[in-house]
Amino acid sequence: MKILHTSDWHLGQQLFEYDRSEEQQDFLRQLCHWVATEQPDALIVSGDVFHYCSPSAAAQRLYTDALVEFHETCPSMQIIITAGNHDSSSKLEINRNLWKYAGVTVVGSIRRDEAGQVDLERHIVEVKNGCGELKGYVIALPHVYPQNFPALDEEVPREERQHHFIQTLLNRVEERNQGNLPVALMAHLALTGSDITGQDDGRGGMEYTDIRLMGEGYDYLALGHIHFPQTLLGGRARYCGSPLPVNFDESYGHSVSLVELAAHGAMPEVRTLPVRNVWPLKVLPSRAVSQEEALEVLQAIPDEEKMYVQLHVRIQDVPPAYCMERAYELARDKQCRFCRYKWEREVVETQKEITELDVDRLQTFSPSQVAAIYYQDKFQRDIAPEMLDMLEEAVKRVRSQEEE
Repeated sequence: MKILHTSDWHLGQQLFEYDRSEEQQDFLRQLCHWVATEQPDALIVSGDVFHYCSPSAAAQRLYTDALVEFHETCPSMQIIITAGNHDSSSKLEINRNLWKYAGVTVVGSIRRDEAGQVDLERHIVEVKNGCGELKGYVIALPHVYPQNFPALDEEVPREERQHHFIQTLLNRVEERNQGNLPVALMAHLALTGSDITGQDDGRGGMEYTDIRLMGEGYDYLALGHIHFPQTLLGGRARYCGSPLPVNFDESYGHSVSLVELAAHGAMPEVRTLPVRNVWPLKVLPSRAVSQEEALEVLQAIPDEEKMYVQLHVRIQDVPPAYCMERAYELARDKQCRFCRYKWEREVVETQKEITELDVDRLQTFSPSQVAAIYYQDKFQRDIAPEMLDMLEEAVKRVRSQEEE
C-alpha cells in the first residue's frame, strides 16, 4: 500500500493580516503533481485542514477544488481526512456523505449510532485499488482530547479510555485482516518526546500522549499536529510536518511524506517530498544589528522578490519611535511583506551577574535590592532613585504593621 501522508495545511491562515492563499494554492498544486506521478493508493490528511474553525469561503474553495482535482488526477486513490484541533469537526463533516462519491472519507469526530453505541466502523477504511482489490487498512482517528474518549466498557477507568478505544479499533482490523495487509493509523496529537521546534501551541495548549497509549498492531502511525517533520518509534511513527511554515520560528524544511508498506509487520519505507514555498519567511539579517542597519537590509531587497520579512534588531532599551512606520514605508513598493521586528536586547554586565544568583544568595538581599535587580533585567537600566525610596518606605510601613 502506497500512501501520501500530509497534515497541518492550515488553509485560510493570515500571517500578520497578509493573505496566504497564493502560497497555499501553490502547495496544493505540488501535492496534485505528486498524486499524478506517484499514483498512491491513499492520500491521508492527519488534521488541521483549516487554520480557523470557521474558515472563509475562499479557504473552503481552495479545499474543495483541490480534493476534486486530486480525485480527477487519480480516480482510484482514496482520500482520508481527519479533523485536527484547529478544525471544526462538525463543519468538516457537513459534506461527508457527498464526498464519498469522489473517494473521500472525512472523519471529524467520534459518533454514536441510532442504538447509542459508538460507531467504530466509521473509523476503519478499507483501501482498495481501481480493480477493487483490497490493499490495506487505514484507521482514521480525529483529534480528541484524552479525557473525552467515550467509554466502550464501563469497567475501563477514564484515564485508560484512550488506549482502550484505539486498541479496540486495531483489534477489529486484526480480526478481518486475513490477507496480512498493511495497517496505518492516523492521529492528530503530540507524542511525548517529540521535537516541537518552532511550534506555536497557543490553540488549547500542548497535551502530550505516551506512544504506548497508541496501542499495538499498526505498521505506520501517520501523525499530525507537530509541524517539525520527524520519525519516531524506530521508524513506524512519523510527523510529516506542515507543508508551509505558520510562523517565523519554523525555520526548517517543510515536506510531505510518501510511505510504502509492503505487508503487515513490514517496516515502512518513507521518502520525503520537499515543498517549495513561493513566499518564504525570512529573519533578516541572521544576527541582530542596529535598527538603521536592519532598515538598510530591507531597502536592499529586490523589488520583485517575494518573502515575508522579520527584521532582526538589537536594542538597549525600548523600541524606537515610529519603527514600524519606517519599515512599512520602505516595503511599500516592494513585493516583500514586512511583518514585524525581532528585538534582541544587548547583554550587559549586570545581566551576567543575575544569571549567577542562587536562592541562598537571593535571600540575603533586601526587597529593594531584589526590585533593582528585576528592573535592570527587565528594562536594561537602573531603577529611578525616587522609585526605590517609595519601595523602601512601603517596606518599612509593612514591617511596622507586622510588629504592632
